[in-house]
Amino acid sequence: MDSAAIDRFEAGRGRLASLAYRLLGSAADAEDAVQDAFLRWQAADRDRIDVPEAWLTKVVTNLCLDRLRSAQARHERAAGDWLPEPLLEGDPMLGPADTFEQRESVSLAVLTLMERLSPVERAAYVLRGAFSYSHAEIAGILDITESASQQHVHRARRRVSAERRGGGEVDPASARRVVEEFLAAAVSGRTERLVALLTADATAVSDGAGLARRLLRYTTRERIASFVRAGFKATPAKRRLAGGSPAMHIALVNGSPAVLAVVDDRVVGAVAFDVSGGKVASLRGIAAAARIARLDEAWRQHEHDVPVISAW
Repeated sequence: MDSAAIDRFEAGRGRLASLAYRLLGSAADAEDAVQDAFLRWQAADRDRIDVPEAWLTKVVTNLCLDRLRSAQARHERAAGDWLPEPLLEGDPMLGPADTFEQRESVSLAVLTLMERLSPVERAAYVLRGAFSYSHAEIAGILDITESASQQHVHRARRRVSAERRGGGEVDPASARRVVEEFLAAAVSGRTERLVALLTADATAVSDGAGLARRLLRYTTRERIASFVRAGFKATPAKRRLAGGSPAMHIALVNGSPAVLAVVDDRVVGAVAFDVSGGKVASLRGIAAAARIARLDEAWRQHEHDVPVISAW
């Protein structure tokens, strides 16, 4: 393949990766889908491709749909073993963030909610909301009619809006203050304050520091507060598991505040928060190495703020 064709693909790689990440919720899977698209681009009769960007978008979208429809993916996601892979602020895979809908479409909360959509609904929702494709263009990408595209997008937006807590954009500084207060209450073991900082319908999910066979879920404020209090209680065993005494940093992950546990400049765990109305609506504890590998790599490559807790 000539260098011009490679350059043409590389020029759009970031956009394709961002599309694939929104569709799959996994940076690793997104990278695989983009690489598969490159192999198809390499083998294609490129002289017969009128608009390479459109052709590549269709290829990547359909590769992602194949993954979403696979037996393995259906089993993992239906069994409740799946969490979106968190990305640190500034990661190019987060993609376009000019509008509220673009920013929200890559939030961990919405990536989780999109699991309840059919693969085609998810694709139509992402292509329309995050990449501003017309219904005619979406119809061509998904091999459906324009009317079907409109219906898929409408249903997807309605379902996401109905289940999305809050429904509006949250000021990052205000959200950070809520998380700082929540962290202080968790570390000090103030259960009553933790309960007060949770919304009435708050939820929590954790991968059990990467050790649990199934995701751990909590659905009442009292149970969430107990889980958080126990999770943030420092013990010698936890320090051994982490490889030292972690520093606690607050950073933006997928556009929302998160507490990162860092040992020797290595991220060993993350708790991502969804804040609504000045309270915590949901939190996700993620520590499995495979789920935080990209976040950890990005963390080590960039400067970061001083920790809110220097040694846990």
